[in-house]
Amino acid sequence: MPNNNQDNPFLPNMNRRQLLKIGLFASLICVAPLPAWARTGFTGPAERTLSLLNTHTGERLKEVVYWEQGIYLPDALQDINYVLRDHRTDEIHAIDPKTIDLMAAISRKIDANRPFEIISGYRSPETNRLLRSMSRGVAKNSYHVQGKAVDLRLPGVPLKTLRKAALDLRKGGVGYYPKADFVHVDTGAVRSW
Repeated sequence: MPNNNQDNPFLPNMNRRQLLKIGLFASLICVAPLPAWARTGFTGPAERTLSLLNTHTGERLKEVVYWEQGIYLPDALQDINYVLRDHRTDEIHAIDPKTIDLMAAISRKIDANRPFEIISGYRSPETNRLLRSMSRGVAKNSYHVQGKAVDLRLPGVPLKTLRKAALDLRKGGVGYYPKADFVHVDTGAVRSW
């Protein structure tokens, strides 16, 4: 059967089988339940933001948009990496975007209106060895060294609330340190201590 769409600039040059496939796909989208849309990423905020305050350097990021319409914004990620650098050595390392997303998800979950206070973000291997020599609580293969962990607190939010929000997300490890006044979150296996 000849293709009659050649003379019409508004119809693509396709055969009947291709047209039926497109129609079937379109009808499936229309009848798909909302949870199916959620799995494909079509729900949620159009942008992700984060506010940070480094407790050691005093540096602050206020409501930085780091992800917009499915794309991580390189300049914003560089700013986040800088604020989360190893303050002892000044070494900057890429923070895993999943870790950044985890912090943003916690912030949304508890409806935070203040920046996270960062106690520790990235740690150089040298810093990790130093801290390990001073405390049994520092892991030899810490996720901090990989840019996959952050120790934080949120002014005005009880640590227990912050810990519960992180645990409820089930996106990685959650450590609770009430004496040191922070919660550890990482994007490793789901676990808690």
